Amino acid sequence: MYQSVLLTGGTGITGSRIAAELVGRGIKPRVASRQPKPGQVRFDWLEAETYAAAVEGIESVYLIAPSGISDCLTAIRPFLELSIAAGVKRFVFLSSSSVPEGGPLLGQVHQYLRQRVPSWVVLRPSWFMQNFSERAHRDTILQQGAIFSATGSGKIPFIDAADIAAAAVEALTDESFPNSDPILTGPDLLNYADVAEILTKLAVRPVRYHPLKEHELAASFEKSGLPQHYARLLASLDIAIANGSEARLTAEVERITGRKPNSFQEFAQRARPAWA
Repeated sequence: MYQSVLLTGGTGITGSRIAAELVGRGIKPRVASRQPKPGQVRFDWLEAETYAAAVEGIESVYLIAPSGISDCLTAIRPFLELSIAAGVKRFVFLSSSSVPEGGPLLGQVHQYLRQRVPSWVVLRPSWFMQNFSERAHRDTILQQGAIFSATGSGKIPFIDAADIAAAAVEALTDESFPNSDPILTGPDLLNYADVAEILTKLAVRPVRYHPLKEHELAASFEKSGLPQHYARLLASLDIAIANGSEARLTAEVERITGRKPNSFQEFAQRARPAWA
């Protein structure tokens, strides 16, 4: 079992949950952050001088790509090369079910790991349930009582970040975990209208689904500060969902963790205070 684990993005949605689960197993991870708190290590993808201290003595690394950067591989590769030279044995990369190996953004890193790294796992989860409780959808739910998307009626197997974390912990610690790229999903296929209906029943406010055109969604991403090319790539993922790209369920969470993934209803009941 790998005992020394580095978590890039260690204070984020998945990283913080991985850290908690590792601690529960008696493993104290090294949590990396751009603005570290006591007991954490400073790490910034754009500052190579922060790499060496982060990976010293580390056996396995959880990789979260830098946000807002289209060429993820160029940003990550120097760290991977340094980490391999430093003796890191396993890399676990958080990609996406929407992005195939060799595809844009995260897909280039996926391909590099398969081709160049001896021991790797690429986790490919579907869209996070926490997008509605901890990210942008929460703001529009609270401010406008609405969820905005260009996915039409496309179905998505939303997944709880806790289930992603549980799978990541197995990949980070189990030396026998095979090189693989499992697609992780929740147990149900829902579209955004279904989500709005569930939240309306559970939350303290009515929630409606407001469909957007692709260019409208891209423009909203740009308005939030994303580069134009990156914003258009993200919007195109919604159109792929509208065309059925995410309409699938897998048994990977249960296979890896030994338990069934949480349903959206279970998540929403637990996260209800986020919309109060």
